[in-house]
Amino acid sequence: MKIRARHQLRKSQSKDMIRKIGELLTDAQTTLTNKKFEIAITDEYELLLVDSEPLFFIMDGEPFFTVKGALKLKPDRRVVTVDAGAIPFVVKGADVMKPGIVSADPGIAEGDFVIVTEETHGKALAVGRALVPGDQMTKGSGKAIRTVHIVGDKLWNIQV
Repeated sequence: MKIRARHQLRKSQSKDMIRKIGELLTDAQTTLTNKKFEIAITDEYELLLVDSEPLFFIMDGEPFFTVKGALKLKPDRRVVTVDAGAIPFVVKGADVMKPGIVSADPGIAEGDFVIVTEETHGKALAVGRALVPGDQMTKGSGKAIRTVHIVGDKLWNIQV
């Protein structure tokens, strides 16, 4: 995957992005202020680069963490934790099933993007779209998250 176009955001656009990211990350204001924001467009994604690192991608007009972004910034909202048995499946791109989920942010709504982390170390493994609300992810059986981006995929390996 190659970057087709890339441009730097204006200061006002950067502030708007920091405000939107603040809904996902408590300390976004202090962490991201005075950073260089760029939009990079690939064949499949629109990325938000922070100091030339692909920390976010733009989906439905809103920024959300890439796996690298989640590993670096350690978000505290929209996080779903899976047990050790689910890890091999998640890192291969499988959708996340309810029985493998240990905990989920109750503020997650159906359709939200979420970060899938592993239980032992809290490291991000994948990004996906919630198929059910967060308070229902640990109950019953069936799919809870449709995986969109994983460690080791094209987005993870993009050269900026």
